[in-house]
Amino acid sequence: MRVLLTGACGFVGKTIASALPDHLESVHITGLDNLVRRGSEHNRTALAESGIRVIHGDIRLPSDLEAIAPCDWIIDCAANPSVLAGIDGKTSSRQLIEHNLVGTLNLLEACRKWNAGLIMLSTSRVYGIEALSSIPIQVTGERFEPTLQGDIPGLSARGIAENFSTTPPLSLYGASKFASETISLEYGHSFGFPVFINRCGVLAGAGQFGKIDQGIFSFWIHAFRGGRPLSFIGFDGLGRQVRDCLHPLDLVPLIVRQIRAGADTLLPRVANVSGGIANSMSLAELTAWCVERFGPRGIDREPRQRPFDIPWLVLDPTLAERAWDWTPSMNMTDILSEIADHAERNPDWLKISEDV
Repeated sequence: MRVLLTGACGFVGKTIASALPDHLESVHITGLDNLVRRGSEHNRTALAESGIRVIHGDIRLPSDLEAIAPCDWIIDCAANPSVLAGIDGKTSSRQLIEHNLVGTLNLLEACRKWNAGLIMLSTSRVYGIEALSSIPIQVTGERFEPTLQGDIPGLSARGIAENFSTTPPLSLYGASKFASETISLEYGHSFGFPVFINRCGVLAGAGQFGKIDQGIFSFWIHAFRGGRPLSFIGFDGLGRQVRDCLHPLDLVPLIVRQIRAGADTLLPRVANVSGGIANSMSLAELTAWCVERFGPRGIDREPRQRPFDIPWLVLDPTLAERAWDWTPSMNMTDILSEIADHAERNPDWLKISEDV
């Protein structure tokens, strides 16, 4: 079996590419990455040492895909994952859409020509900002929690389910991923190839090139230990906003089951994949964990809220659990400890991915 894995030199792509051969027999993986992000070459070397070939190419360029031998599956880990992308002055809106939507279109055309399946890693940010912000919230200890008053479709004690509102605004990032989901499902239906979309919560683990708006758990631990400036932003500057956390290694068994399922039309095509409530944490709780691990230090407060900030977003993975018999194996403490161990061994890690 031949697999093309895009974004292979990112944290998630590298983790999946390295682990997949241990779970899937006779798989030949070709990685594709444009190597634009600092730190990518580090992962390219690691993949090469494990016997995985990485091609320097860009999914935005059809000719780069035409040079690749036909594959049986494409696992799409390539994206600009920042919710502020396109409006923060660092990335243009056109670049964002080209990365996250035009790139998907090119991959779908490759799937059509090769009759290959597609597994796309999507995001919790496809759920609507206004709907998320309208969830009634209470303070419990050092975190926000929904009160669960009233009947909000897609919201339960287990988190946000797949039928929660996807009405815009979503952010340009979220909109580009939701558009990619929609066109992928249409291509799969129209041309008869399997498509599976995994909406992921926050992915984290050792070796992540964290930015504050992309890999918050990893970034926070590295920055806390390294004495870098840190701030609780928005929501009165108290750090009570909550997200869930998932290690990308836990995606691998699910991906293997999806590949083996192939064209089985009884299985869900879209599913939330997350650590759920059990693997959720606020920034204040994460800071308390860091204090216990590394010792106390100060955190600044910026009460002013940024665009697209939300107080609570925890995905409900019930559908994936029932349909795929999937549950994450790594709990929050395991993930945070892995990151902290890595930070202690690599005190200058964040410099690898700093902006040029």
